[in-house]
Amino acid sequence: VQIVESGGGSVQPGASLRLSCVISGFPWNRYGLRWYRQAPGKERELVVHMFNTDFTSAGFSTVYEDSVKGRFAADKDNAKKTMYLQMNDLKPEDTGRYYCNLYSVGTVQENNYWGQGTQVTVSS
Repeated sequence: VQIVESGGGSVQPGASLRLSCVISGFPWNRYGLRWYRQAPGKERELVVHMFNTDFTSAGFSTVYEDSVKGRFAADKDNAKKTMYLQMNDLKPEDTGRYYCNLYSVGTVQENNYWGQGTQVTVSS
């Protein structure tokens, strides 16, 4: 299983970025996906959790961390096996390395995978 994040960059406050998380080699249909971020010197924190979903249906549920509600939106493209995180009105406190964490659902044991991350820097 391979997970590749992209779309990060250095932007000014108020800008937008769209992160992508491309999944390959994942053999199960049902899954959950979490976007985490880690700022320098801080612990990794959960930004958004996508669940109640699979690669054959359009719907999904989400839970957002309070500080990103109304600014970030998760989405997906089943055909491309790609997850997106649209980030609007970025703030300096959004700075960090963003990671995808994919896990299987309904399997005998949870299979859990991480990408290498993509860096987001927000500064003026």
